[in-house]
Amino acid sequence: MRDAAKKRRRISTLSVRILAVNLLAPLMLGLGLLYLDRYQEALVRAEIEALTMQAGLMSGALGEGATALTSLEQLRIVESVARPMVRRFALQTRARAQVFERDGTPLIDSQLVLHPNGMVSVAPLPGEPDGVGPWLSRAYDWVFNALPRRDNFPQYDTRPLRRASDYPEGASAMLGDPAAAAYVSDNGHFIFTIAMPIQRYREVVGVLMLSRASTEIDESLRRVRADIMILGGLVLVVTILMSLYLASTIARPIRRLALAAERVRQGRANAAIPDFSKRRDEIGDLSTALKAMTETLHQRLQAIERFAADVSHEIKNPLSSLRSAVDVVGRLEDPEKRAKLMTIVRLDVQRIDRLITDIAAASRVDAEMARAEPQPLDFGRLMGALVGVYEVTDPEGAVPITLTVAPGGLLTVLGVEDRLVQVFRNLINNARSFSPPEGSIRLSVRRDGARVIATVEDDGPGIPPGKEEAIFQRFYSERPKAENFGTHSGLGLSISRQIIEAHGGTLTAQNRHHFDGHVTGAAFIVTLPVARGLRV
Repeated sequence: MRDAAKKRRRISTLSVRILAVNLLAPLMLGLGLLYLDRYQEALVRAEIEALTMQAGLMSGALGEGATALTSLEQLRIVESVARPMVRRFALQTRARAQVFERDGTPLIDSQLVLHPNGMVSVAPLPGEPDGVGPWLSRAYDWVFNALPRRDNFPQYDTRPLRRASDYPEGASAMLGDPAAAAYVSDNGHFIFTIAMPIQRYREVVGVLMLSRASTEIDESLRRVRADIMILGGLVLVVTILMSLYLASTIARPIRRLALAAERVRQGRANAAIPDFSKRRDEIGDLSTALKAMTETLHQRLQAIERFAADVSHEIKNPLSSLRSAVDVVGRLEDPEKRAKLMTIVRLDVQRIDRLITDIAAASRVDAEMARAEPQPLDFGRLMGALVGVYEVTDPEGAVPITLTVAPGGLLTVLGVEDRLVQVFRNLINNARSFSPPEGSIRLSVRRDGARVIATVEDDGPGIPPGKEEAIFQRFYSERPKAENFGTHSGLGLSISRQIIEAHGGTLTAQNRHHFDGHVTGAAFIVTLPVARGLRV
């Protein structure tokens, strides 16, 4: 089910994650820039300061040029003089100007126009929506007028002929204190209002209120946001393209490697790992490691197949001999011949038992070497301990063993002690089986550059010419004539080389020659790398 799900999955989850991670930062930055809270606050402060200065100038002009004494010796605003001043000033400042008398009664409103027939019409306040705008503009206003939210501000009342006391800032100005306020229009825009007392000789004769919509502020924010959105869109497109490129250079090769590994798992003979070794990154390293692992796996499988074939062949020979002996023994009446056949049966059984024991040991070597943790070993001391064991346990008359350790030089190697001891036991026992009673076994250890070299020499007949490599093949046996049949399976030297190669070393064999050219014995040479990181 999981394999089928993998095959059905068309979109790479790794690509989606790369795209999401890369898009998160520019999106958050873009949204933060679109907020523009500090920029908007600066514009609002500048707008209020400008409106306050304009209201101060206009109230001063009205106080000086549009006031007069009444018959009751009271100062009041002369409407006929103040109205053109207010309209002209409102036209120049693009603001709504309202003038109230000292008691708050509305006197002049720049948005009220008197027609000859006496009808009053209201001109729209600058910034108020006139009709329905495009859907994009409405969507922009709906989104960005809520960033920051403006619904906490009072609604601006556009009803005409309201008294100054109806506005908190107007009531404050009637007492001689200028005040400012902010409202929200029906379309969500700010309306800034400044109430300024109109004074003459420090006497409050009326109130001037200037109101202006945040049209310029909103337009400025709109332009800045539009620029940010254009730039952000370009950044977004580049980020998406770069993310897709990055995903293609990461997710696609990994997917190809995963599919190839799956084909290898299914046992397809033609499965090949894609070669990304030219890439100077971790994917190249992964490709190289997978190729090496696959090649090692194929070699191991081939070795197992060859080993199984060799085992089948070697066991079949004694089984055939046993079958023949069993078939014949029942028909023999001669006790002497029957005894010979039973001896053959016994030897064949011994050979089969020896084969099974050595085959089991050979099959365990790889697994045990993979699980074992190599340790630093002083090779000179290890060989000394091994020779000491032989000296203690050897029966009287056994072929003696001598050890020579070259002085100087570090002889420490990384290895599995039990397996290295097994190798040299095999080599020593093999040398003893070929050595004459008056001969000896010579074991030497020395340092040669970055390698430790150990040699096992005997005084036997040597190795048949051309068989220096054949003796390391599985089930190859070249034994002395006096040795009983079935004593050796032909796996000892093969297992020994297998162990040494697992340690990164080599095991070779050669003959020793006298100065006149005749063979004086065999020599087995083991080389192992010196442990790295250790000083000489």
